[in-house]
Amino acid sequence: MIYPYPVDHFRRIGQLRRRLTRAGLSGLVVTHIPDLRYLSGFTGSTAALAITRRAARLFTDGRYTAQAAEEVEAARVQIVSGSPAVAAVEWLAAQPGVEFAGFDPAWTTVAELARWKAALPPRLRRSFLSELAAPLVEPLRRVKDEDELALMIEAALVGCKLFEHILGFVRPGLAEFEVAAELEHQARLLGAEGMSFETIVASGARSALPHGRATAAKLPGRGFVTLDFGVILKGYCSDMTRTVHLGKPRANERNAYEAVLEAQEAAVAAVGPGASCGEVDEAARSVLRRAGLAEVFTHSTGHGVGLEIHEPPRIGAGQTTRLLPGMVVTIEPGVYLTGQFGIRIEDMVAVTGTGGQVLTPAPKALIEL
Repeated sequence: MIYPYPVDHFRRIGQLRRRLTRAGLSGLVVTHIPDLRYLSGFTGSTAALAITRRAARLFTDGRYTAQAAEEVEAARVQIVSGSPAVAAVEWLAAQPGVEFAGFDPAWTTVAELARWKAALPPRLRRSFLSELAAPLVEPLRRVKDEDELALMIEAALVGCKLFEHILGFVRPGLAEFEVAAELEHQARLLGAEGMSFETIVASGARSALPHGRATAAKLPGRGFVTLDFGVILKGYCSDMTRTVHLGKPRANERNAYEAVLEAQEAAVAAVGPGASCGEVDEAARSVLRRAGLAEVFTHSTGHGVGLEIHEPPRIGAGQTTRLLPGMVVTIEPGVYLTGQFGIRIEDMVAVTGTGGQVLTPAPKALIEL
């Protein structure tokens, strides 16, 4: 496929080279597929990218000969019959001036590392490969450029259209998996490449399960239905959650919903450049604490989104990472009363120069169906 928007991958690799130099390394092997896509535009499932201070080479297998030639401009493509990662390490070791090559331990198994070392000359096996003390590519991916933000806005708006559609579909007696299937079918019709994650449809007492995957359980005549879903559009993920009520809610259900909504909106308002992730989390948690519901808010307030559905930073208690313009995070507080009901409300929010821009402007006031 042709890369879906005009990206200067040469610039991205140049940014990475500057980080490489600051880390005291002359080479780097990249194997995490989202990192590869970000740096080179390659969208296949098997590859490795080797980068030095002057050269970049992408290794992949024969299935991707034509695709890699079409997608990759900022690195030379080499087709190999064996392991692309092993070929990348061997190539790095043969480059003049490359004394040490870094690798990200978060994406390298012990077995893989052993294979890489075995492919090196004996004199290099102990010293050539160097575990990165901190990721080098991931910090670049945290801050989205204008083209990335445009794609993420598009993906988020597809999610809003799906929610609008499903409001006319949901009714008592449907199986949860029927609702999930309808969401996913409509997502494809709207151009999605797939879902960002397994669609969550949790109804009645099952709505108290934070990750209640859709089952054969029937939607109740009266009770909450939590809908948590996202799409992949041109490589980028969306993520949103809305909780609706079938029938008329009881007073305690309405009060709990209003508390979650207030907490969610407080956290959205706290998003801005320089705010710490812990401060944003506390903005939501403090509202639920006052409502006596903090003990049943059992997860973090949010996470980063991009080429992957879960990316740094984590919006959680005590997290000191500062938000920067261009970051995109979710804000998704919830409460979960075991055996009774659960409520979660989630938006994607882009950090701007002055605050936060909600990318998922679907209704959040309590909807009764």
